[in-house]
Amino acid sequence: MSTIDHAVASLRRFNRFHTRFAGALGGSLHGSGFSLTEARVLYELAQREDWLAGELAREIGLDAAYLSRILKRFSASGWLERKRSLEDGRASHLRLTAAGREVFRPLDEASRKEAAAVLQRLDAAGRDRLVAVLAEAEALLSGGRAAAGPRAIIRRHRPGDIGWVISAHGRLYAEDYGWDTGFEAFVAEIAAGFLRDFRSGLECCLIAELEGRPVGSAFVMHETEEVAKLRMVIVDRPGRGLGLGKALVREAIGFARSAGYRRMVLWTNDILHAARGIYVAEGFRLMAEEKHYSFGQDLVGQYWELQL
Repeated sequence: MSTIDHAVASLRRFNRFHTRFAGALGGSLHGSGFSLTEARVLYELAQREDWLAGELAREIGLDAAYLSRILKRFSASGWLERKRSLEDGRASHLRLTAAGREVFRPLDEASRKEAAAVLQRLDAAGRDRLVAVLAEAEALLSGGRAAAGPRAIIRRHRPGDIGWVISAHGRLYAEDYGWDTGFEAFVAEIAAGFLRDFRSGLECCLIAELEGRPVGSAFVMHETEEVAKLRMVIVDRPGRGLGLGKALVREAIGFARSAGYRRMVLWTNDILHAARGIYVAEGFRLMAEEKHYSFGQDLVGQYWELQL
């Protein structure tokens, strides 16, 4: 067999494996009633609120007429709304409604749980290797386009990571908001308690890593048997603009659900606009606010809650 014939056979074998592995041959993804194509369209709509139909069709390589039928179904079900484009009166921006996001949540969670179950078969080194291999495959098969930007992974913490978390909080909050060293001490106390009293299976520290260096974190900490607390969510400058804040929060929520918690709570301040936007998008509700003077600043603290 020639080299090209061997490569063709290998790629076809992997395609057969992957369609079976991903359940792409079934009529309903995760028993949701959505086909694989419909679920992909729903997923992309959940990631952006300003898609144009033509852009979306090109992004996922879907026939425009087929996409139009899917969008009509979503609209008729009350999951999708259209807003006329100011730049092009013939086009409309697509946006999932609140009902559409509620439909998407269990599908997204089922997909996440399935992937997590697969990855649990591997140790940390195996998971990192798989992520790297998949990124390389994506880059090769896309002619290098997928490698145009840096690739990030989210992993559990390792020795040395917690020191980075403390340092990043102290540095970034001083630079961005003028907070004093009292905040770094505050974070250090929380982080020390996490390490000292760590409850395996009930708590986790998620680290976003970019090109081998940590650039973000999110912690799930035990509050009560039913309540988990989301803490120390941060993304350093090299990791911004890559969706890592949203990814870290989603991973944290997924962990809390799988650990059996019923609610997730968090405390933040109203000036942290980007973080608050993520919390709202993930379904957190603002429960209370209070003014306080901390870290050398007049602030408004906020308490948020999510039903899991």
